[in-house]
This record gives sequence, structure tokens and C-alpha cells, in this order.
Amino acid sequence: MALKYKLTNKHVKMKLFNLIIAIQFVSLMAFSQTNSNLQVKVSNGTLEGVLESSGIRSFKGIPFAQAPVGDLRWKDPQPAKDWTGVKKADKFGPNAMQTKVFGDMNFRSAGMSEDCLYLNVWTPAKSPNEKLPVLVYFYGGGFMAGDGSEARYDGEKMAEEGIVALTVNYRLGVFGFLAHPELTKESPHNSSGNYALMDQNAALKWVQENIAAFGGDPSRVTIAGESAGSIAVSAQMASPLSKDLIAGAIGESGAMIFPTLAPVTMEQGEKNGLAFAERVKAGSLAALRAMPAQDLLQAASMPGAFSASSTIDGYFLPKQPSAIFAAGEQAKVPLLAGWNSAEIPYQAFMGADSPTPENYAKKVKQEYPDQADLVLKLYPGNTQQEVVQSATDLASDRFIVYSTWKWIDLQAKTSGKPVYRYLFSKSKPPMTSEFSNSTPGLAGGITQGGQAATAPKAPVSEGAPHAFEIEYAMGNLSTNPVYAWTPDDYKVSATMFKYFANFIKTGNPNGSGLPQWSPTTNADNAPFINIDITTKEEKATDRGRYLFLDGIYTK
Repeated sequence: MALKYKLTNKHVKMKLFNLIIAIQFVSLMAFSQTNSNLQVKVSNGTLEGVLESSGIRSFKGIPFAQAPVGDLRWKDPQPAKDWTGVKKADKFGPNAMQTKVFGDMNFRSAGMSEDCLYLNVWTPAKSPNEKLPVLVYFYGGGFMAGDGSEARYDGEKMAEEGIVALTVNYRLGVFGFLAHPELTKESPHNSSGNYALMDQNAALKWVQENIAAFGGDPSRVTIAGESAGSIAVSAQMASPLSKDLIAGAIGESGAMIFPTLAPVTMEQGEKNGLAFAERVKAGSLAALRAMPAQDLLQAASMPGAFSASSTIDGYFLPKQPSAIFAAGEQAKVPLLAGWNSAEIPYQAFMGADSPTPENYAKKVKQEYPDQADLVLKLYPGNTQQEVVQSATDLASDRFIVYSTWKWIDLQAKTSGKPVYRYLFSKSKPPMTSEFSNSTPGLAGGITQGGQAATAPKAPVSEGAPHAFEIEYAMGNLSTNPVYAWTPDDYKVSATMFKYFANFIKTGNPNGSGLPQWSPTTNADNAPFINIDITTKEEKATDRGRYLFLDGIYTK
């Protein structure tokens, strides 16, 4: 019995030893395979990303163009240079040169630099053969601020839905939009001023060349953006350089149509550039390029010093985008676009005046002396509550809603593709206790600590303010710790997120469990979806407002 026990014990030890070796081998193989799966070969070299806890692979800080510095400042983006070995893609690249003008922007970037042309990819694909739909998202910020590292734009949730999602950096302000006669002269296209838009175009070209390596389908690319990002989407649709690179488009509040950041003529752009050069005492393009980036930024940020306007350069934009859409020369792809119910508060129209019917009527007559009766019919103000609503509507229409409506209307007329219009109406929940010493600030931000008492206050308004839908649409409410999100907020987000994901996948937002969303038309009672706690399709009653403004803005 003792001998038998001894032999059995030795046998068990051998089996245990073999098992340990096997486990170590399997672990080594798994580690090797994981590392292999995290490496992707793109046109410039090999990248190594990160495996997120969700199982999504992320690749951050990928250069899609050379650093636009030195002689490349104010030139078309140049192809990125090749690298040897494996480039770590585990951190966001630097954000573009900008000042802190919006309180709701929180970057995770590697600092600020003129060397800013990087993009980020989130992919659920296990292999490069999956041909998944692709989302390319452009950030907002008035072409003066913003960054692809902002958590509200994070692509991980979209990737969990089977979408390869990207955020893209582009030059801002004077770095992205300076036009100047010397720049026009040196350009092979005899143009200048649209460098930010050309950066976006370069990113779209990069996607066409490389996205298959991440499991994406280059023939199924949807571009999206909010505010300036939405304006950029309309510009990319209009540009002959980009219109064939996309299969769908999403616009959240904004289009490059007057009075919302419409392009200026090449002549006016060059005139503006010369005025800026004179202001900074730079007598030549060489002198402008010799200025340190921080000095250039500071000079351009002074009140009235520089306006980030694109140009009708005959290359990226051969004519006004509205004319391109009207002629049916744009990207003829499905479009999902809309705006928020309170883009800008009533004080933007009323100023410091209290919202009484008398004050409102007086203000309308000042602004529209020959059309006051019609304006008061379209935007009635017979009670204080009605004044607040109508002044909010009028201010929002003049700010960014009309341009978005016009874009939707033109695309519906000339594209031959479905256009889906939305209104986002969910109001803000209260702030969390962590931010109890804060006050809501301008541009959706907050002011904390001792400054809160004296900081400019955001006027109280009913409805959804500008930019507030982003986290809902991208499934990223949990990334914003400022607000005490409720089950209703998560319900609204689930609906909006699913609409967006469905559209990216199929060009149609509809799907199981969602309220029906019909394509819009050019009729007075065109359908749209009202996204709120109870999301439902409604019939438009506001076309008269936009036709009235159309008569003013298209003269």
C-alpha cells in the first residue's frame, strides 16, 4: 500500500507540473495574441493600441498629417511621415492652439501645440475583414476651440454598437483660417484660408486608406459633428474634395450658411488677413511664420483682431455651400440633422429688458421696423411666458437654427436621399452635490469656488441649450460628472444614441423599440422627431418662421 501511495503521489506531482507548464504556455500565447491584436499596420507604420475594459480596442494620437509648423504653417496638410518599429497609440495627441473660451470643454490631451493633427480610433473588430460602419466625428467650438480628446465625444460606446468610431483634430482660429495674398500666391491651388477644413479632408482621406486595417468599411463612412463640427459636416458635404469620401452625414446644430459662419469671398479673406498682419506688425508672410505660436494665438485672441471665417477659395469651396446644395452638387447621401429647443436664451434677443409684452414688441419694432407685424405673428408675445418662448425661438433661429433648417431643406430638395430632422428638447437636470459651490456659466460650462458669486450667470431657460445633446447622442452621460443624471436622462440618451447608431449603420435611424421617425419633406407640416422624456414624431408648425428669415438672409 505504501509503495502504491508513493507512485501515485509522484504521478500527481508530474501531472501538476505539466499542468502548470501548460497554463504558462497558454498564458504566454494569449499575451502574445493580445499584443498582436493590439497592433495594426497602417500606411505609415505599425501602431499599438490599448484594450479597454469593455473589450474595445482604442488607438489614440495617430498622426494623419505632418505637424503644420514652420514652413508648413498655413499650408495644406501634408501626408504623415513613416515611422519604424511600433508606435504606441495609447495617449491623445496635443490639442490645437486655442484659448479657454468655453467652460464645458475638458481635454484629456497631451497639452496644447501647433503640432495637433492627430486622430483617435475605437474599434470592436477582431480582424481587418469585418467591414464595419465608420463614424468620423468633428468637435465643436466655433472654429476657435475644441479637441478630439473631450470625453463627451468618446467613441467607445459607439464601438460597442459595432461601429468603428473616430475623433479628429483640426487647426483652429488664425492657424486654421488665415487668408493672405502671399499665401494665395504660393498655393498650388491659388487659394488660402481653409486649412482647418483641409485638415478634416486629409483625415477623411486617411480613413479611406487605413480604416480597413481597423475592421472598418471605407465605403460606409458617416461624418458627424456639433456646432462648428456640424458646420464642418455641411462644408465637407459641399466640397468637391470630400463629397465622394462619405456615405452619410449627421449635423447637430449648425450649417455653413449665412448668418452662421458663412464663408467670405477670397478677396475679403485676404483683406482680413492683411489687416491682422498689420495689427501684429508683420510686413510679410515670412514674418508671420516666424512669430511664436503662443504670440500669434494671443494676438489673434484680442477682441476684434481675427475672425475664423472660411473662404470661397475656388478649390475646397468653389462657391457658397448654400448655392452648392441648391444646385444639387453636394454629397447626395442620407442626412440626419436638427437642433436643440433652446439653443440660446431669450436674453440674446431681449438684452437686459424684462420679458414683458411691451418690451418685446418694442424690441421687435427696433429690429424689424418694416416687418414687425409679421414677426409678432410668427413669434407672438402676448404674455410674459409667450415672450420668453418666442424671444428664445427668435434668438435661436437667428443664431444657428435657421442655417440648420436651410441645410435640411436644401438637402431634402436636391439630394434624392432621405433626410431626418430632429428637435432635442430634454432640459438640464440639477448639478451634483460635488458642484454645489458652482454656478452654471456661459457656453454650457460652470464656474467653481469663490469666482462663482461674481461670474457671468447663464440665463435660466426652458428646454435644451446649445451643445447639451452631445453626451446623450454619443452615449456618454456618465463621462460628465457635473449633472445629477436621472433615469429619464439615461432613457433619453438610450433613444437618441440608438437612432444615431442605426443611422450610421444603415442610413436610417429607425429600429426595433424606437418611435417611428419619418424622413422630412419640404411641406409646411413636415414630420420630425422630438427627442425628450417621451420621444415622438410630430408635424412641423414653424416653416413660416424660416421662410421669413430666408427672405432676409438670401437677399
